[in-house]
Order: sequence, then C-alpha cells, then structure tokens
Amino acid sequence: MATAPVEVDRPAGDEIVRPDVPWVVIVWNDPINLMSYVTYVFQKLFGYPYQKAHELMMDVHTKGKAAVSHGPKEKAESDVARLHSHGLWATMRKDR
Repeated sequence: MATAPVEVDRPAGDEIVRPDVPWVVIVWNDPINLMSYVTYVFQKLFGYPYQKAHELMMDVHTKGKAAVSHGPKEKAESDVARLHSHGLWATMRKDR
C-alpha cells in the first residue's frame, strides 16, 4: 500500500522572519555611586576582571552609559534586577 504525497503550501506573504535578537543591559551614570563601587559591582555580578570592569565604569562615567550584558530577554531582566538591587540605574533594550 503506497501513501500519496502531501502537498505543503508555502506562505504567500512578504513577511520576513527574523530570529529573536539579544537584549542589551545598559547601566546609566548617576551622581550617587562611587566609581570604585560601580567597578566592584561589575566584577561581582558579571565576573569581569578588574580592567574590563574599570573600562565599563569609565564609559558610564564619561559617556553617561555602558552596555554591560547581553543575551535572552529573561537573562537581561535578571541582570537589570540584580543591578537595581545593588543601587545602580540600569535598563534593557532589544539589540539592533
């Protein structure tokens, strides 16, 4: 007994399917936290070596912000919450 082939219609729309792009966590400058504390938090939360943490802190200080983490939405939400719990101002956005 043979089975008949199944016909599958391709979508006719012009819709482009794009993979979910990662999310970026941004830390913003604030007038409250010491630069040494911000460096410490980056080391503690993300495991950055001192030099990398210091460079990110300097970006926050001089440029007003720095991207400190990226990944899926759930990870970004968790990172933002952890930064908030350490008193830093952080937001997240979808990477372009």
